[in-house]
Amino acid sequence: MNGVDGSRQPVSCTVKPPVYLQIGESKAEPVQSGVCVVDVPLPFGKPVSVEEITFKNYYTAYVTVRLLRRASGQDGPTKWVTALRDLPLMDNPHTERGSQDYFSVHRKQMLVEADQVVSVRLILRQPSSAWLTFSLEEIKIFPHTEPEPQKEVSDWLSDLILVDQLPEVEGLPDPHTVSSSIQQMWALTEIMQTNQTTASIGRFDVDGCYDINLLALT
Repeated sequence: MNGVDGSRQPVSCTVKPPVYLQIGESKAEPVQSGVCVVDVPLPFGKPVSVEEITFKNYYTAYVTVRLLRRASGQDGPTKWVTALRDLPLMDNPHTERGSQDYFSVHRKQMLVEADQVVSVRLILRQPSSAWLTFSLEEIKIFPHTEPEPQKEVSDWLSDLILVDQLPEVEGLPDPHTVSSSIQQMWALTEIMQTNQTTASIGRFDVDGCYDINLLALT
């Protein structure tokens, strides 16, 4: 027993009025058989893989689900198959418990594969004479969709390995050597900044030709 999930979109379909079967041929005093048939044809030319059928009960004791499936292709033959037989909707046909609850029939509950479906037939039964009418309301059919495959951890590791194994470009220096040299230069810069002084260094002769007055840079 489930409520209707509003986050999904049902298949666009037409629910035909219920047809109540009668016993005998007398039109003056028809005798109700306690059986009702509701047909739900799906969009023409668009077979559907059914994931779930939801509905609200209205005093129906049992429901049987039949599917009209197309064998293969657009013009393949069709055949009725029973997907679910006599699913109880009421604890007791003579009491009201479950008479107006929401229900769902999931794909996993069905006895056959609910694929290539062109029409759904719901056969309702109410053996109790306590209720004048019985039916199903708010009938919705939801399509089956295949979930997207999740990427495994091994796939992520493979991607990382491929990135690490990029081919070397001819004429460019080794990136590891360049990185090591940059780190060494940075270390020397830090040492020089730590040991620098603000005092004047003085005058120095250069090759005995001239002298340069070197000042410490701050």
